[in-house]
Parts: sequence; C-alpha cells; structure tokens
Amino acid sequence: MKTALVTGANKGIGYEIAAGLGALGYRVGVGARDQTRRDAAVTRLREAGADAFGVPLDVTDDESVAAAAELVAEHAGRLDALVNNAGITGGAPQQPSTVDLDVIRTVLETNVLGVIRVTNALLPLLRRSPSPRIVNVSSTVGSLTRQSAAESATTSGPVAVAYSPSKTLLNAVMVQYVRELAGTNVLVNAACPGYVATDLNGFRGVRTPQEGAATAIRLATLPDGGPTGGFFEDAGVVSW
Repeated sequence: MKTALVTGANKGIGYEIAAGLGALGYRVGVGARDQTRRDAAVTRLREAGADAFGVPLDVTDDESVAAAAELVAEHAGRLDALVNNAGITGGAPQQPSTVDLDVIRTVLETNVLGVIRVTNALLPLLRRSPSPRIVNVSSTVGSLTRQSAAESATTSGPVAVAYSPSKTLLNAVMVQYVRELAGTNVLVNAACPGYVATDLNGFRGVRTPQEGAATAIRLATLPDGGPTGGFFEDAGVVSW
C-alpha cells in the first residue's frame, strides 16, 4: 500500500486531497496542528473507507516536524507522496507601503520555510519509495506573469505583499529541489487549486474544496516518467 502525507489536512483543500488519495487506496497521514480537528478528520476519512492516521504537525516547528517524520516511518516505513498544503494568508490589508514586516515574516515561515522544513525531514522516507512524489500547493497569485499583466486586478487577487510573493518564492524553491533531484525518481511539482471557498478567503471562493484538490491529487499520483518542475492548474500549465 502506498502512503501519503498531507499537511494542513484537517479541513478545506487539504482534507479533500487526503480524501481523494484515500479513495485511491493510499494510506493517508493527516498532518495538522489542532488535535480536535485532526482527530475529527481522521474519523471522517475512516468512515469513508480510507486508511487514515493522524500526524501532529506544526510546519513552523523543527521538533514537531521531526516527530512527524518519525511517526510516518513507524506507520509505513516509507513515503510515496508528500503534499505540502499547509499555508496562511497573513490577513489583510497587505499594501507594501504600510505592511507590518512581522506579517511577511510569519507568512514566509509557514508558506516557504515550512515547506522546506517538512520536505527535508520527509525526503529520506520518500527516497525509499519506488515512485516518490512531492506536490506543493501554490497559487496563480504567485505567477509574476499574471501579477504584472494588465488584467491582474481582476485575475490575480488583491495587492498582498506577504501572501502573493510567498507563493512566488515557494515556486522558486521548488525549482531548486527539481535541480538537486534531477536524475532521481522524485517528481516535484506545484499545484494551483484555484479560487476555492475556504476559511482563508472567508468562503468567498467560487470553487469547491473537491475541485481545488483535483490537480494536487493528479500530481501526487503521476506515473513514472511524468512531469517534474511544473506549475499546474486544472486548465494546464501556469506561466511563471
């Protein structure tokens, strides 16, 4: 049985990614900080027939991440798919001329450093898999092409000097992993879920969490020889 770990999997897009992988026969680790919501998510997944287990995980904490890696090793001995879904927006407003720099630091700690921290801790287990996959849940607001386009005001969200650049940096970090892992069987890609109705945007999104999870699930289950180093949404490739 293949095993996947999804961070931020107790609700929203992360939960639906876990549910989708569980439905495909994966043993799924539900990574989340909040014990009550984590346990509830695991119960729901198990009731739906998934082989799920809870993974206490704060992506901003070294000890928590190390303990999570140990727990996954105990449950499965290896990891076939890591989906780095946990993320925060940092709230609003985020005008660059007035933003509190601590907001930027906090967002980067979760959205970028958290991904590096988790990926590095789990990479030894991923290397034990014959077909390891890493998926970073990004966003098209991290696309410099879309942010600088004439229509960006209506297609790339509000001005957000913490959140949007955090996704740009996340994509750039992914490229460096791809370069380091070139020639291995580890495929690393970024997924944009689209504008999904979640608590991150006050449920204003126009897509369901299930719809938002689809691209990440596809990338987490790519066949050998599939793409690596790509930035994808439902419609295809996202421009950088």
